[in-house]
Amino acid sequence: MRHPHGPPRGRGGPEVADVLRDHAFELKLTPPQAHASSAIVACRTARLGGHREVCQSCGLVRRAYNSCRNRHCPKCQGLKQALWAERQRLLALPTAYYQIIFTIPGELHRLFRRAPALCLNLFFQAVSETLLEVGRSHLEGDIGFTAVLHTWTQKLRFHPHVHCLVPAGVFRALRWVPTGTCFFLPVRKLQAVFKGKLLAKLRSTVEADELPLPDVEARELIGRAGHKTWGIRIEPPLGGPDHVVEYLSRYVHRIAIANSRIIHYGGETVIFRYKDRKDGNKTKLEAVTGEKFSKLFLQHVLPDRFVRIRHYGILASRRRGDLERCRRQLGGRKPPQPKKESWAVAFRRLFGKDPLLCPRCQVGRLVVLDVLPPLRL
Repeated sequence: MRHPHGPPRGRGGPEVADVLRDHAFELKLTPPQAHASSAIVACRTARLGGHREVCQSCGLVRRAYNSCRNRHCPKCQGLKQALWAERQRLLALPTAYYQIIFTIPGELHRLFRRAPALCLNLFFQAVSETLLEVGRSHLEGDIGFTAVLHTWTQKLRFHPHVHCLVPAGVFRALRWVPTGTCFFLPVRKLQAVFKGKLLAKLRSTVEADELPLPDVEARELIGRAGHKTWGIRIEPPLGGPDHVVEYLSRYVHRIAIANSRIIHYGGETVIFRYKDRKDGNKTKLEAVTGEKFSKLFLQHVLPDRFVRIRHYGILASRRRGDLERCRRQLGGRKPPQPKKESWAVAFRRLFGKDPLLCPRCQVGRLVVLDVLPPLRL
């Protein structure tokens, strides 16, 4: 049964939650999709409970509802993204970073949709093995990189791809050896090795009967993908740690679409902005039904506990000793231990605003008056 449509809840216009509330629960959803839908719809509403706050100066009383903290929620990423970026700035090496983007042909999309956890993990494995092995054979040492998974295009279509950020150097004989200003790995070899590895891993899953597809269909899709040219894109290098962190903070905690891109929703039709990469990044509009929008958005919900940010080589957590040795040789400082602080203190430090400052008098601070329990539906 459709949840009754009400006015958009956001201060600036319609939200993903409005569309999901009206249309998502009519769809056939996987457990992760159903959980994400329920969390996003309930986020910062009475359904999750909260508290009442009172200003110590002017007496203003307002309600503040709890966040869902779901990683796919458009309203729960700001502070998390800023804190993550701060941690990465402390760990990044003071050198240029190259950007490598691995994609797969559309023939494999059906496999990835039907078995997302299995296929996406194989994707990460193929990418990491390719970069590490080609790095060792070509440079005779260990490289490092951070890999981030995305599954969407600007128009919310299904497009799994992995962004990799690779420091411009190699760890050889306990020394950091810079690799110069040009990308240091042979791209054609990367393409061939990556393609061979992922296809071999997918064929193994068919042999082991691990894919929820008939063997004949799975083999046909894998065979067709083998005849395609696989894309690996090399982007211009990033200048240093600050550029790396800025890039990662933009991409790492990004979700398929932000609320700010939805410009209209009247209960049935959703209109949102997108950048057309094939037309000079021009901003255009896309209109879809609420049901179609819900399907497009929810196809990007990841399996439970799936890790979409992974570190490899000398950037892996077990190689922190080697990482610090490289940092010292590059003239960097050892990162300090992070201090424990409340969310309000972290927010004020990172954004320069006090989230508990009274919005009416701009003098007093808001303190908790009483607790509002979650609604029982």
